[in-house]
Amino acid sequence: MSHKFQRNSPQMLGVASTVSSTTSNQPRKRVKRCCRNFVTFMCTQVGVGALIVVYAIFGALTFMHIEREFVDTTTAHVLELRQNFSQRLWNITEEHNLIDKPLWVNETNAVLREYQAEIAAIIKNGYVGRSPAEMWSFPAALMFCLSVITMIGYGNMVPRTPWGKGFTVIYATFGIPLYILYFLNMGRVLARSFKFMYRSLHDCTQERNYDARLEALENGVGSGSLGALTLRKKIIVPSTACLWVIIFYVLTGTIMFANWEKWSFLNSFYFCMTSLCKIGFGDFVPGASLTTSADVDAATQKLREDISADGNEVSELQRITDQHSKLAINFIYMLLGMGLVAMCRNLMREEVRVKVKEMKEDTKLCVEDTRLRFVGCCGDPRDLYENDYY
Repeated sequence: MSHKFQRNSPQMLGVASTVSSTTSNQPRKRVKRCCRNFVTFMCTQVGVGALIVVYAIFGALTFMHIEREFVDTTTAHVLELRQNFSQRLWNITEEHNLIDKPLWVNETNAVLREYQAEIAAIIKNGYVGRSPAEMWSFPAALMFCLSVITMIGYGNMVPRTPWGKGFTVIYATFGIPLYILYFLNMGRVLARSFKFMYRSLHDCTQERNYDARLEALENGVGSGSLGALTLRKKIIVPSTACLWVIIFYVLTGTIMFANWEKWSFLNSFYFCMTSLCKIGFGDFVPGASLTTSADVDAATQKLREDISADGNEVSELQRITDQHSKLAINFIYMLLGMGLVAMCRNLMREEVRVKVKEMKEDTKLCVEDTRLRFVGCCGDPRDLYENDYY
């Protein structure tokens, strides 16, 4: 028995080692398979759309965490300037009173011009009248991330901390290629969907080709294969349909932002066009009002103390400061609008490709027709040469 166990022991050890190696490789294969499936899903249209949203949310949370740590002393400096210049105006009024009105007007104008220059310089350096916590809300940070990866760059919000500036560079480095991938994939998806809808409507409205049907019946073709022999030209979505879709989408955004931000329709249309074209001047940006929650609290306190105060002022200020839902809708509007622009680009490119192909064929036919007419009019030079030879 001992001899038998000794003889079979190498085989048993080999089988055990094979089983153990196979067992150890199974988790590794599972991980590789999961990673492969995840990468394949992320390369699809749904995966890229979900990835761009997750990437924007991740960037918004990171920027909120970084920029809210910034200690902004500009607000205290502006308050100090306001108090100092108010005191100077009071001193001028106390000194001159109303005895010498022209001198009082000149000196107060000089003080006000100096105050205006100081405030303009502070605003030029990025002061918006809000604290970092109020400025870097989640919807506002989400819009900032969208403006970075889509290369719009409104400029109304900028990182103030060194860590925020460094993270912006890294975020744009990986976010811009991701947005380009989203742009291409979403353009293909929307182009296929719109092409299917257009062709369905076209098939429902066009008249049947009765001549092709009669010809098929005369040739003895059965009704089952009649659809295969029906002459149908390839349907291409025209550029006018794409332009109508973009115009309708821009007009929808124009009405929406004009009602929300109290802009004129021209300014709202101007904002939608510059945003979708990725120009992004930044002179009109949703949620960029200088009204803060402190202004709402002051107006509410004034309403409590003064009965004759206007109650609509508080509701108006609350409407202006309630920008969170509007910024989130603006994020969805811009993201979907970029997809529609990509869709129109794909459809117009297909139409241009078909038109160029048709122009090439027409040019070849025109050249061939011109050559045949020239030969028929003047004769073939080779025939003349053969007649002279004989």
